[in-house]
Amino acid sequence: MNGELAAVLNYLEKERGINRETLFQTVESALLSASRKSMGPAKEIRIHIDRKTCDIKAFATVTVVENVLSKHDEISLADAKKRKPDAKLGDTMEVEVTPQNFGRIAAQTAKQAILQKIRQAERNIIFEEFRDRVGDIINGTIRRFERGDIIVDLGRAEASMPSRERISSEIYQVGDQIRALVLSVQDNAAGASIVLSRSHPNFVRRLFELEVAEIADGTVEIKGIAREAGFRSKIAVVSHDPKVDPVGACVGMRGVRVKNIVRELSGEKIDIVRWSEDIKTFVHNALSPAKLAKVEIDAEKTNVIHVTTDADQLSLAIGKRGQNVRLSSKLLGWKIDVQKDEGNLSFEEKVARAVQCLAAVPGIGPENAEKLVQAGFLNVEGILAAEVTDIEATGAFDAKTAKAIYEAAAAAQPHEQESTDTSHESA
Repeated sequence: MNGELAAVLNYLEKERGINRETLFQTVESALLSASRKSMGPAKEIRIHIDRKTCDIKAFATVTVVENVLSKHDEISLADAKKRKPDAKLGDTMEVEVTPQNFGRIAAQTAKQAILQKIRQAERNIIFEEFRDRVGDIINGTIRRFERGDIIVDLGRAEASMPSRERISSEIYQVGDQIRALVLSVQDNAAGASIVLSRSHPNFVRRLFELEVAEIADGTVEIKGIAREAGFRSKIAVVSHDPKVDPVGACVGMRGVRVKNIVRELSGEKIDIVRWSEDIKTFVHNALSPAKLAKVEIDAEKTNVIHVTTDADQLSLAIGKRGQNVRLSSKLLGWKIDVQKDEGNLSFEEKVARAVQCLAAVPGIGPENAEKLVQAGFLNVEGILAAEVTDIEATGAFDAKTAKAIYEAAAAAQPHEQESTDTSHESA
């Protein structure tokens, strides 16, 4: 009895739960490939393992000939008659060609072949299991870091979370429990490659779907999400039931629902706005809590909205470092241009703006710009509407300087007109 092979098969059958006949067939197939090296280049070889004793025998099919030219494929008539008395020339027959130590070779080959098949089967199982979970949120444990990527243990498999898919404000440590979105699952030679993300906008979407029952059953729909991971997100929602307030449903009683999501996102701020088919109404909702004085859609430029606010609402509409208007623009899919209402500018602000515009003209400079504004010249057009002598008559400039200012304004005027025309053409 081949005890070594029997021990390997018994172990694999009990520990891995593989059918014993499947093991025998796998070993026979693997040995057939391995036997080519030990038994020469015979054309036809058959491996048989006794199901009870695990003894292994190898058989080669040979042809009966008068003179043997190929010992691997031919047998002499005399030798053939020793095995089969009625053998004659041209007959084919099987002869045993089992090499020495074939049992030990079989045990090693069996173990390698079976384990390889098991690994491939496990990889296929993992791929099939996680392929259908793309877009789901999954729990795992951080195991290690590899070249900036976080390796997460999911139980039956490992996943990676690249640095670009992490929330920059979060600190990760080995052993931490983590929730993340299954971003992609790919099958390759090394097995299933699972990529996780906590920075993707769909992570926020799935958190709301899990937390808000009205979103899960379709009563409330998420129409869009704009996110700067770790800092702020804007989510637009609409209700398909007039009795259900979409914003209130997402916020929850005393804000408990949105607080749970904010806690999961490590304090990331979330703005929940009401979606509207009317783009102007949607802009008002998206830039909330800022109050807008006027919203205009640019007739000449596609996807551009001009927003005017009162002076005290400008910074609120733009947000810290432009975050509010930037996220609103992503949410709407429109470029938003926010300006302060000129009618609400104070006299000092108007003077400062005029000085700034003239100072930007090459050849005028800040000092001359301030003198021009004090003399009543508020823009380039005003300078060109006058004469050089009018500028000199203010008493703030000599003849040479007055002429230089006028020439600078004249040089700037065509440039401004050309730039305007070019911008219209590109739009």
